[in-house]
Amino acid sequence: MLFPMSQDLLPEDGADAGPGEAEYVFSDQIGHLLRRAYQRHLAIFQRNACDPQLTSVQFVTLCAIRDNGPSSLIELVKSTAIDQATIRGIVDRLKARGLINQTSDPQDRRKVINCLTDEGRKMLEDMVPCAKRISELTMGQLNPAERLAVTHVLRKMIAQDGEE
Repeated sequence: MLFPMSQDLLPEDGADAGPGEAEYVFSDQIGHLLRRAYQRHLAIFQRNACDPQLTSVQFVTLCAIRDNGPSSLIELVKSTAIDQATIRGIVDRLKARGLINQTSDPQDRRKVINCLTDEGRKMLEDMVPCAKRISELTMGQLNPAERLAVTHVLRKMIAQDGEE
């Protein structure tokens, strides 16, 4: 199903739209559909995570530290696309669980560096098969071509903002 672009949804020259003309059906809009898909993914994640206390954003943060090495909060914000206020809370919770620890940057003692602990590495190792299953369940009944298309389109949308 193709959805009208925003310029097609508004009456021309500011005229009032008549019944059935230029309706804005929020449930057909990309933002609404993306939010619904994300809510579905989060529900699947919570039902299928190997550790029921681990959230999807905590998992992504652990993955970012694993993939990029010890990281500052700013580096985590950039690599995860999670805002600074939120990442700070995530890091605090991961630290409280013993999944990460913090050290000072040798070049700048004011900068805090977040590192995986052995327990954090073990959590990731255990979680990867679950994460693969979560991704599979999130894609649901999409065929291989549709799965590729969804991923391609989402990456293309993100790239418009200079990301990825």
